[in-house]
This record gives sequence, C-alpha cells and structure tokens, in this order.
Amino acid sequence: MNFVFPPQPSASLPVVASDQRFPIHRVYCVGRNYADHAQEMGDTGREPPFFFTKPADAVISAPAGQSVPLPYPSLTQDLHHEVELVVALGSGGKNIAVADALQHVWGYAVGLDMTRRDLQAQLKKLGRPWCIAKGFDASAPMGALTPAAQAGDVQHAAIDLQVNGQLRQSGKTSAMIWNIAEIIAELSCAWELQAGDLIMTGTPAGVAAVQRGDRLQAQVTGLAPLQVNVL
Repeated sequence: MNFVFPPQPSASLPVVASDQRFPIHRVYCVGRNYADHAQEMGDTGREPPFFFTKPADAVISAPAGQSVPLPYPSLTQDLHHEVELVVALGSGGKNIAVADALQHVWGYAVGLDMTRRDLQAQLKKLGRPWCIAKGFDASAPMGALTPAAQAGDVQHAAIDLQVNGQLRQSGKTSAMIWNIAEIIAELSCAWELQAGDLIMTGTPAGVAAVQRGDRLQAQVTGLAPLQVNVL
C-alpha cells in the first residue's frame, strides 16, 4: 500500500512469558462501574454505568517486571489515578449475548485510567464533552497481558493501588455493577467489537491525585502487576 507518509506503528501490549505482542484496535472504558466510586464522585452509587473511549496510542506499557514512565500531562494541576481490570478481546461481533461474551476474551491486564480531574470537573459544569480529561497522551498505562486460561478467577479478584508504598485504592472485582460478560454484551450493541479491543472495566473508590516523582503499583490478583513512575 502506498501511503503519503509512513504510518505510525500499531499500538500493542506485551504478553506475559512471551515474545509476542497483542495489537490494540480500540480502547473502551466503563465509567462508574463500582458503587463506592460512583458515590465518591457525587452520585447515589447505583446509576447505570456508561462508556467512553481513549485512543489506542494512549496505552503505554513495559515488559513484565519493568516500570512504565508516565509523563505528567500538560493543562492540569490535578492528575488522578484510577486502577482498573482490563479485558482484551481476541474476537468480536455485534449484539453478543451475555452467555457467549466470555468466549471472546483473550486475556486480562491491570491498567490505570489517568484523569485530568480539574479539566473534567470544569467541562462537566459547562455540559461539554470531557474527552480532553480522559483521552490525552499516555493516559492509559497497562501491565502485560495474561491469557485468560492462566489468569485465574478475575471476576472475584482483589484489585488495589499503592502510591509510594501507601494503599490508595482497594476493592474486589466482584463489586462491579456490571460484570465482564454484561459489559461486553452491552458494548457490542453500540459498536461492532473487534479482536484487539481493550475494555477498562471501572475503578473502585479511593481515586486521588499524583505528583511528579510518585511511584504507583497497581495489582489484580493473578495478573502481572503494573509499576508506574510519574515524571
């Protein structure tokens, strides 16, 4: 194919114990999928979750065991962490039934939905889209992917985040308002899902600001941990 200029390399994630990489198609995110987080953001805690997206190249990663450097973004003084379970699809489709949804999962990882919280708050007050608060460069650090067959019971796993060795977020994936199969089914009604799609499934309570020099460690039981250094 004759391009006007060379295209950027495809965004991808490392795979645990493999030299293969997982190519990323799209990144879908589920908002307020844990009742305690919805409450800390000012809602009752049981509103239906909603969806937004991030660019595929917002994902940054490093091989398992290595730290991911995260540049502190421009235009914010209030950069927040949100630890999340990430679902990676190996196949897709439209109008997927809940009963069939998990057949499309290739693997899982732990990720961070980094958020320019001050920009998000300002835009919410104005009733404007807040893509700039969620979809900026390097806004989705992720750990190495673990194939589904090796990941254990991710639907009843502990999920937590430490900042400089201090626990900030802690919860159970079983506390999701929508579980993994329900999320996949609902997304497939709005978009035709594809192999390579990533789904960030929401965060438990405890979101807070980070500063340059902070060290973040995110974990979901059974998955490779994610280490991030904020620059």
